[in-house]
Amino acid sequence: MTISLNNVGKRFNYDWIFRGVSHTFSDKQQYAILGPNGSGKSTLLQVISGHQQHNKGEIAYTLNGAVLEQDNLFRYSAIAAPYLELIEEFTLQETFDFHQTFKSFLPGYTPRQIMEIVGLDKAVNKQVRNFSSGMKQRAKLALAIFSNVPLLLLDEPCTNLDAAGTALYRSMINDYCMDRMVIVSSNDPQEYDFCQHTISITDYK
Repeated sequence: MTISLNNVGKRFNYDWIFRGVSHTFSDKQQYAILGPNGSGKSTLLQVISGHQQHNKGEIAYTLNGAVLEQDNLFRYSAIAAPYLELIEEFTLQETFDFHQTFKSFLPGYTPRQIMEIVGLDKAVNKQVRNFSSGMKQRAKLALAIFSNVPLLLLDEPCTNLDAAGTALYRSMINDYCMDRMVIVSSNDPQEYDFCQHTISITDYK
């Protein structure tokens, strides 16, 4: 997969969040979008993912050499972000079952195995509404990282994680993500220092 941005800009009302972004994201490479809080790095990630529309420029997606329409990108990508919520009424098992109606997990991994890896196997029948914020973040990361897709989008992935949770995140990145395209939005080196490439959002103000 490749994602090519050509002179891309995004504004809210008359205020430009960023503009003039031209960059190509290549398959099996890891990228970090950096910038202070409120600078627009999460917005750029959402524009790349297709969750928000840009106001200027062009974005092109290709998969195995063929053009991929933006409306179909969700089939080949997974995202974990603080603003994307889990369904509170579901148990963890129901959450994993629902997720699998849209995306399969990496070959060889069952929902129960994934729960064990992220330390949530004891909460399999517990409603998400009763999870701590750290448990919810572990579940979000599990669903994204273990999705069998070529593109992984992570927005501030260690939000609400303690030291053990952050170490788990680093381990999962190393074990399951280094052969995929990963784009991380962050200002915390612990979340992105595995990335080979960085983009500073402040360069596009």
